Amino acid sequence: MSDNLVLERLREIRALLGEIRDDVTDLRLRMGGLETTVASLSVRVDRLASRLDRIERRLDLVEHEP
Repeated sequence: MSDNLVLERLREIRALLGEIRDDVTDLRLRMGGLETTVASLSVRVDRLASRLDRIERRLDLVEHEP
């Protein structure tokens, strides 16, 4: 009787591990997407900063360094 109980618990653990594996796989995919989005936003912010610098220089809003 105790062997059946142990086997039943092991099957429950195996099922839970399968669910956890699926969840981790899903999280990895989602994190990859977030990393891609953040990298893209970083590039866009860099471009905006350089454009703003150029506009400020053209409008002579920046003090010239000696």
